[in-house]
Amino acid sequence: MRIGGAMFFTDYSMPPIELARALEDRGFDSLWVPEHSHIPLTRKSPFPSGGDLPKKYYDVMDPFVVLAAAAAVTKTLLLGTGICLIAQRDPIQTAKQVASIDQVSGGRFLFGVGNGWNEDEMANHGTAFASRHKLARERVEAMKVIWTQSKAEYHGEFVNFDPMMTWPKPVQKPHPPIMVGGAFPYGARRALHYGNGWMPHRTRTQYADVQALLPKFREMAAEAGRDLASVPITIWGARENLDLLKRDRDNGVLRVVVSLDSAKADTILPELDRWATLIRQLGS
Repeated sequence: MRIGGAMFFTDYSMPPIELARALEDRGFDSLWVPEHSHIPLTRKSPFPSGGDLPKKYYDVMDPFVVLAAAAAVTKTLLLGTGICLIAQRDPIQTAKQVASIDQVSGGRFLFGVGNGWNEDEMANHGTAFASRHKLARERVEAMKVIWTQSKAEYHGEFVNFDPMMTWPKPVQKPHPPIMVGGAFPYGARRALHYGNGWMPHRTRTQYADVQALLPKFREMAAEAGRDLASVPITIWGARENLDLLKRDRDNGVLRVVVSLDSAKADTILPELDRWATLIRQLGS
């Protein structure tokens, strides 16, 4: 089982090139970065984790800029968005960004996507909260066409363009893995519908531990005609618990992701060293 690290990079956190090197040196397989274009001062939608919205949500850097910097100083580390808010993004421009970072990283990009929870943030981008899921699906479908066809066109309810040409195409074929974030069961259904992986959080208000839902996910995959190997599971919110990590591994979880604070190296590196020990123990 693989272990990744995630951080909200800010102007007061550990720099992305420093964390990327530290993760690669310690045996982590991936670096994940989130996205928020901005945070409106109004709030119709509650924060999914409860309580006040942490400051880092207001301050987080652009994910594609951060991951490009990380790509330049690493060789094997996978680089993922966790998650990219595709319901708030132009699909043509985003398809080019995805293909470009897959090119500059040598095919190491993981396209983690999600549909978002912040209604006010979406509204500022012209996205209607009620139709965001269908909009996101069409944008994923349109991007797949752009990545895989020399003369791409797409005609949907929300996304519509006539034949066009755009390069580069991704290194990974047919395109980088689309890792769909979201809670059970709706996020799982979307992953099975158009994704190449499902990324739930360890716990949510709807469930105490996503492990208990994995048998049902396997049933849903079988009903959808999806081979489980084509929709691997990446669990966010990993804990420093060897027994729990072994249980994840033995239950077929591909990866767990450690959520790191937006802090400097003197705080983060000791935590990474502890995780490096767990990585070695899992491999033994």
